[in-house]
Amino acid sequence: DEEFDELCFEFGLELDEITSEKDIISKEKGEEKAKGASETVLYKIDVPANRYDLLCLEGLVRGLQVFKERINLPRYEKIIPPEGEGQRLIITGETVHVRPHAVAAVLRNITFTKERYDSFIDLQEKLHQNICRRRALVAIGTHDLDTISGPFTFTAKPPSEIKFKPLNQSQEYTASQIMDLYRTDSHLRHYLHLIENKPLYPVIYDSNGVVLSMPPIINGDHTKISVKTRNVFIECTGTDITKAKIVLDIIVTMFSEYCEKPFSVEAAEVVYPNGKTHIYPELAYRKEKVKPELINKKIGISETPSSLAKLLTRMCLKSHVIGNGNNIEIEIPPTRADIIHACDIVEDAAIAYGYNNIQMTIPKTYTIANQLPLNKLTELLRLDLAAAGFTEALTFALCSHEDIADKLGMDISATKAVRIANPKTAEFQVARTTLLPGLLKTIAANRKMPLPLKLFEISDIVVKDPNTDVGARNYRHFCAVYYNKSPGFEIIHGLLDRIMQLLEVPPSEGNGYTIKATEGSAFFPGRCAEIFAKGQSIGKLGVLHPDVITKFELTMPCSALEINIEPFV
Repeated sequence: DEEFDELCFEFGLELDEITSEKDIISKEKGEEKAKGASETVLYKIDVPANRYDLLCLEGLVRGLQVFKERINLPRYEKIIPPEGEGQRLIITGETVHVRPHAVAAVLRNITFTKERYDSFIDLQEKLHQNICRRRALVAIGTHDLDTISGPFTFTAKPPSEIKFKPLNQSQEYTASQIMDLYRTDSHLRHYLHLIENKPLYPVIYDSNGVVLSMPPIINGDHTKISVKTRNVFIECTGTDITKAKIVLDIIVTMFSEYCEKPFSVEAAEVVYPNGKTHIYPELAYRKEKVKPELINKKIGISETPSSLAKLLTRMCLKSHVIGNGNNIEIEIPPTRADIIHACDIVEDAAIAYGYNNIQMTIPKTYTIANQLPLNKLTELLRLDLAAAGFTEALTFALCSHEDIADKLGMDISATKAVRIANPKTAEFQVARTTLLPGLLKTIAANRKMPLPLKLFEISDIVVKDPNTDVGARNYRHFCAVYYNKSPGFEIIHGLLDRIMQLLEVPPSEGNGYTIKATEGSAFFPGRCAEIFAKGQSIGKLGVLHPDVITKFELTMPCSALEINIEPFV
């Protein structure tokens, strides 16, 4: 495991964790649900978003083998069938307003196993989420070519006229019924909006009128592939032709390894509405020239041109030195759509050289660094709060709806909280708008500790703000709680006075600080005060309401103080 972790790091990847299905389920859903799940060891590897060629086991293994110089980079070859024998995909004019582009290819005489098949499906799913932007830009369809006969037609029709049996369903539905059928489907409902309100829905037919797919929603059941499939017809439809070509290239290069003639792909012809034709996949190789001194200078190393060429070849960029060592010619394979500019080539050379092997040098720039004033103030306050007998806590910046609203007696709409769009757990649904729940949860987790518990935290809170470019704003808050057999309001009040003393803010109206009685939903009636300083309200202090205390599973009285420290910077 350590060696593999090291290899991943050298290759520019990160072995995130070593886990198993059982561990993942028990972490997300609890021990009960995890019973009977597989305990096979799984490697969770973080792949950079630009490396589509590493998104499946085939590509990853191939990349690592080339990197370790165990194999040479395979040469991907496009086989153009004799005139009239190849597959054709005809695009009609109706598609222009829904999904105007389509590309296609065929994997001939492929041999699947359960593992290869699962990897094939999984790669499509990963590409859908990543480069295809949740199928908005490209949708992939893979079909068993032996169940259909070309030429194929990509057209668009009114939903009522499209009728077929969708994947893994037992009966035929019209397109409108399919939309209703999948409205509750946890996986497919996210894609319905892409075509739902269009007058025509895209659809692909074969020459006998069999529906291959209704992109970007679902394939037909008739053409579904299985482990036994020998010939796969791949079509990618979309709104972005460049992305569609990349997606097709990635799928065919990754899985052509399992064809009878490895790394060969049968081309298909696409006929456009204007009558023009184009052969796909493009599988384009192209040459780039980069000067060795540029690579050395950008990375901060001094390697010979030939060793730089060798480094690049290990990164799947076949390179050799030309012109007396003045230039390196690099061949960019079709799997590396992420190489757009010379700097991408330099980056790969740096990864192959090893970031840890680059000598650290002091930059030749002369600048004087300064601490951010807000952080400087935070650091100074931390020390003095610890000196005042309080213990610092660091809590999560995300919490649940209940923590910041229901448990504090407020309505969620009044908190101006920033929500997470698709939270993985109920604990992390919103960004915190106050530090108090985090500290109360910390006390709840430490109830066995001897009383009194005196905690503080100085961290950022987040609230919505339509006037900023990102729609939200951070404020640096300070929060302290005192938990004991008696509420200890005077201790929290004393802490406020101490902070103001440190900030050199006198207790007076005008340019000093004052506190005025007020009511707060989280505080005990008549035991809450608002704090004013620098002519503005900066927070509240008081004794917490018994309801709040019980909702956080605590049993003793507690007093709290929370202020915004930004006005004092």
